[in-house]
Amino acid sequence: MSFENLPSILADALAERGYSAPTPVQAAVIAPDAKGRDLIVSAQTGSGKTVAFGLALADELLGEIRGTPLTEIPLALVIAPTRELALQVSRELGWLYGKAGLRIATCVGGMDASKERRALRTGPAIVVGTPGRLRDHLERGALDLSGLVGVVLDEADEMLDMGFRDDLEEILDATPDQRRTLLFSATMPPAIVRLAERYQNNALRLSLAGEDRGHGDIAYQAITIAPSEVENAAVNLLRFHEAETAICFCATRESVKRLHATLQNRGFGVVALSGEHSQSERNQALQALRDRRARVCVATDVAARGIDLPTLSLVIHVEIPRDAETLQHRSGRTGRAGKKGIAAIIVPYNRRKRVEGMLRGARITAEWMGAPTAEAIHKQDHDRLMEKLTAPMEYDEDDRALAAQLIGRLSPEDIAAALVQAHRSKLPQPEELLANTPEAREKSKAERHRPGFEDVVWFKMGIGRRQNAEPRWVLPLICRRGHITRNEIGAIRIGQHESWFQIPRAIAPKFADALERTASDDDEQDAILITESPDGPRMEARQNRKHGGPMASAKPFRKGREGRSDRPERSDRAERPDRADRPERPARPARPDKPFKRDGKPGTRPDKARHPEGKRPAGKPFAGKPSAGKPKPFKGKGKGKPARPRKD
Repeated sequence: MSFENLPSILADALAERGYSAPTPVQAAVIAPDAKGRDLIVSAQTGSGKTVAFGLALADELLGEIRGTPLTEIPLALVIAPTRELALQVSRELGWLYGKAGLRIATCVGGMDASKERRALRTGPAIVVGTPGRLRDHLERGALDLSGLVGVVLDEADEMLDMGFRDDLEEILDATPDQRRTLLFSATMPPAIVRLAERYQNNALRLSLAGEDRGHGDIAYQAITIAPSEVENAAVNLLRFHEAETAICFCATRESVKRLHATLQNRGFGVVALSGEHSQSERNQALQALRDRRARVCVATDVAARGIDLPTLSLVIHVEIPRDAETLQHRSGRTGRAGKKGIAAIIVPYNRRKRVEGMLRGARITAEWMGAPTAEAIHKQDHDRLMEKLTAPMEYDEDDRALAAQLIGRLSPEDIAAALVQAHRSKLPQPEELLANTPEAREKSKAERHRPGFEDVVWFKMGIGRRQNAEPRWVLPLICRRGHITRNEIGAIRIGQHESWFQIPRAIAPKFADALERTASDDDEQDAILITESPDGPRMEARQNRKHGGPMASAKPFRKGREGRSDRPERSDRAERPDRADRPERPARPARPDKPFKRDGKPGTRPDKARHPEGKRPAGKPFAGKPSAGKPKPFKGKGKGKPARPRKD
């Protein structure tokens, strides 16, 4: 199928952009059976959906303009979940309908609302926006939807997940009944089905996602590493592939900040993109990627939808996606429009099972491998430099004259070495990674001890998690009380009721003397008891469990195999030194027994509830309300029963 049946102005625009034939989703929406109908389209990301719904509404839009591209009120409305996706849709429709002269207005959060209102008054034929900002313009009277011929909901499932249901319903309720509604959604949860049933009429379902949800043009790689090597693995992946444009996805804004600073310090051209950035900052970051001023973007999931960079060929999941859908949308930033891409998932070895289950659920086959080593990166650099330096180039006369002077002063080997060094100096250095083997992990743990802490003394503090103790405020307390610096404090262990920390044995006497001098009851922190603990936290925890101390609750009570309890006998506990001086408790006198009947048979039980005489003791007043002397009616199931007198 080709674009022959389309209007010439659209066919020419598509040809200029390099479209020779429609993609499957584009061919489906312009097929004869889809003409003029409401559509529900499910298609994978990067399949040309934006151009598809632009072509689907072509007959209605071009038929309404009637010779002039200016319109009094909008003819089409496109709703997208994120700012980036709305701006991308606006750009795509801009070149598609550029030859037709149709104006497009964009309304997204974070931009100047007054400028958007002025743009809406200039007669745009198409309005593209996010739900919140469109609802705001609608309620202020700046957006008139009475003349719409088509509404497009792009990524409808994402909009419902983000909480835009009320905004969508208010916007759709303001549209005319005879408009077309095109719903594009990667998945079809029950909420989408209900939305389609309410606002669509006899919709045609087009499912073009296919069996391979993982996108056939993307090669998935699962990189197994040690948990402490995540950032180093990201650096080596970027260096190994040297992609023209790459995106590193993180889960939180703080992670984006940290990785952005790390890559910037390593010498990468990097920009950041997260929810804390304003719209102008987001636009500048994306423009830097398009202009090749930056090669790497560190982003949260806010960028998983709406980013379309033609040169993007590498996606790195620095932090594992929360579900298979997020994995798909993140990875879908690459491998678009028939181009190949790589999606690398950095997997700490302790989270491998979770990632394997996610890949099975998404029906994605990934290649499991280790992170690129420094040796592999140097080999790749060698091959790339040879290819780049030996590529044919044209030189002007000034360059050749300077080369002749260099040959007269230096040998050809020195000139070539200087050229190679100049190119390599621009490349960030790769990281030395820990081998992902049990032997290497054990060796790493042994080498992780700080120098100077081979011989240490444990000290104990009388506070723990129950007192909200944590290292960030315990550390300055230890420094102030012991007159030492934070570099002289080793490991800190926070327990339930107590905490322990290490001090080098060489300064332990000096530290203990300072503790005695700074102890005081005037200040709450100075009154905290800090003493030397020769056995350390593990031995004390074991002793506490044995003798029923503060940490005894850390070990649950269980019975042995013979059915006997592991708890010490009462005679053993009675011999404890802290209970030797405790006086014995006097025995309770026996209570009188009173006969009673159980199941019609006489028996005995201790009388606990009633007075020995069977009535209320004399002198105790009645706690209820005084009686008026009249009998109260008996409230039973039967009717017409006589009143029962109240017992005094």
